[in-house]
Amino acid sequence: MSMIYSSLTSIINKISDEFHKSFLFSTIFSILEFIENQWVNSYFKKLYPSENFLGFLNKNSILKNHVFNPLVVLFLFSMFLLLSINSPSHSLVVTLLIGFIAFFIGSTILPRYFLNNKRSILQFKREDIYSIGFCLLLVSIAFSFISMASVGGIPLLRPSIRYLLKPALTMPVFLIIPATCLIASVYLKDYQDGKITRSQARFRFILLLVIVSAFLLLLGYRTHILAAFLIIIIIGFYGNIVSLWEVVVGALIGVGAIIGIGYFRSLGELTITSSTSPLYTLQSRADFTLHVLNLLDFIGGNFGVTHGHLLASAIPGSDLGPRMMVGKLIAWRTEVTVTPTLIGQMVVDFGRVGVAIEMCLLGFILGIGFKIMRKTQNYFYIGIYSLILTYAILGIETGILDIQVLLYFAIAIFIYLICIVKSRN
Repeated sequence: MSMIYSSLTSIINKISDEFHKSFLFSTIFSILEFIENQWVNSYFKKLYPSENFLGFLNKNSILKNHVFNPLVVLFLFSMFLLLSINSPSHSLVVTLLIGFIAFFIGSTILPRYFLNNKRSILQFKREDIYSIGFCLLLVSIAFSFISMASVGGIPLLRPSIRYLLKPALTMPVFLIIPATCLIASVYLKDYQDGKITRSQARFRFILLLVIVSAFLLLLGYRTHILAAFLIIIIIGFYGNIVSLWEVVVGALIGVGAIIGIGYFRSLGELTITSSTSPLYTLQSRADFTLHVLNLLDFIGGNFGVTHGHLLASAIPGSDLGPRMMVGKLIAWRTEVTVTPTLIGQMVVDFGRVGVAIEMCLLGFILGIGFKIMRKTQNYFYIGIYSLILTYAILGIETGILDIQVLLYFAIAIFIYLICIVKSRN
């Protein structure tokens, strides 16, 4: 396995080096370096609030130490359910309790028995991680242009053509998210090693987020922009690059933006009137998703009905994608995609038994990742934890059903298992 990894990283490092030596990229990086120097030495930067701004937040130990604890998934899931206009059924309440308790056991209790020494942690070279991230970024940017060319326009400017985008071309675009994770974690490594200052690291984080968001926005994707934003925030917070007050203010701005965009979009589509509460669009979305979950819980029962077929439908080439399969299950309509929440797939595939097992496993993955990250402060493990936590949070509504997201979790599981096995030797 190490030989395969060495061979692949050797090839990727050569590709990355060749691109960096090219006239185009050397010019781009020279321009960015100039802009970075102007930013770091800018007078206006001094007008930005200091790290101790809203210092009372730092006195809250829960926020300071556990704002991105795996249990944040349960907290946000609860908030999402509480937004619903109607209440969950009694049967669904039991299923949710089973899932929440299982997740708590997996994320908080089980990790205590694993990885209690630093010697078991795999180490990755900074150059390898950067090259992988850089090459993923190049691939995603290239497919962004290919995707736009295939539909003859920019989906942001012509929303109707977004539905013409081909999944085979857009899936590589989403590699921009792990690319963001890896490159940002390398910037954190450089900051930890004293190669760049905190101001330089912050500038590079912002610049990376702007570049990534621009390409995703052109294709009309919003969820993936939120993913990139969350990853940058989590890596920055645990790397002491982003302050706690920036996390809190950023979260408030993010929630406000989601409410505002949904409200004005609904006004434009004439689905609500100006007298409707701005929260209604968010409430109605949560209410519909909860209604779907109620139906899936009724269908799934204790042992499920699809027995893994829903999760397997995420594999490319399947007749129906997982969210289309949910639409068929609850309404016999295969032309629509329906988000089943985090536990929707679990309860349909394997019932309450599946919810208990899969939520415990998900909690364990996040719990082990959180433990390694807190224990080592290693740049790579901060990055990989930010990636899987981000998709666990986004999966609260959408479910963890995309093949690339499942692959990210599989890679994380593989790395964590190696660390666990090493710790036993």
